[in-house]
Amino acid sequence: MKVVVSKSMLPKGYLGITLCPFIVLKYKYLKSDAVFMNHERIHLQQQLELLILPFFIIYVMEFFLRLLFLRNWSQAYRSISFEKEAYANDGNLDYLKSRPFWRFIKFI
Repeated sequence: MKVVVSKSMLPKGYLGITLCPFIVLKYKYLKSDAVFMNHERIHLQQQLELLILPFFIIYVMEFFLRLLFLRNWSQAYRSISFEKEAYANDGNLDYLKSRPFWRFIKFI
């Protein structure tokens, strides 16, 4: 995992994105935010489990399906199974030590 700080690589309104093997942050101070970094590490694990490309295909498809039904960008984003898992567990800094394989499926 390599952490990169770049304001220009992130869409407006986002503080970080995980693009295996990189975690891209908008601000350097986010490196020391344990909960935020744990959230991004959860995404890193999800991407590795799905061999990267399928993760992004599923992520985008799930987002647009949820956007179609919810008609709200923020709600659609928050209801993606990958995001639901990450938000539900980012405060548990030991989560990745005991996380079952493909745990995101529980959040579909």
